[in-house]
Amino acid sequence: MSKPIIYFLCTGNSCRSQIAEGFGHKYLDGQYDVYSAGIEAHGMNPKAVSIMEEAGIDISGQESSKIDNALLNRSDYVITLCGDADDNCPMTPPHVNRMHWGFEDPAKATGTDEEVHAVFESVRDAIEERIIAFKENGK
Repeated sequence: MSKPIIYFLCTGNSCRSQIAEGFGHKYLDGQYDVYSAGIEAHGMNPKAVSIMEEAGIDISGQESSKIDNALLNRSDYVITLCGDADDNCPMTPPHVNRMHWGFEDPAKATGTDEEVHAVFESVRDAIEERIIAFKENGK
C-alpha cells in the first residue's frame, strides 16, 4: 500500500517549498511521500541550501521543478506556501486536502548579510514548526 502524498507548492520552487520538502523528508518520510514544485521553476536558491545545512539537512540534491499535474491529482495533501501559489495553483480534485501556509519570501529579503540571514532563518524555523505540528495534528 502506498503512503499518502504531500505536495508543497510555491511560486518558483527555489526556497520555501524546498525548505518544506527538506523538513518533510526529515519528519514525515515514514508516513508520507513528500514532494515540492512551483508554478515556475527558478532553480535552487543557494541561501536556502545553506540555511538548511545549518539545520543539518542537505537539500542540495532536491530539484526545482514545475507542478506535475498527474502528481497533483494523486496527492492527498497540497500545501501552498505563498499567496501566488495559493491563487494560481491548478484546480485540485475533491479528494485532495488543500491547505495554505503563508510565509514571507526570504529570497526578497534586503539589508545586510546578517539581516538577510535572519529572515531566512526565521522562515526556515517557522516552516519546521508547521511541519512538526502537521505531523502531530494532520493540519
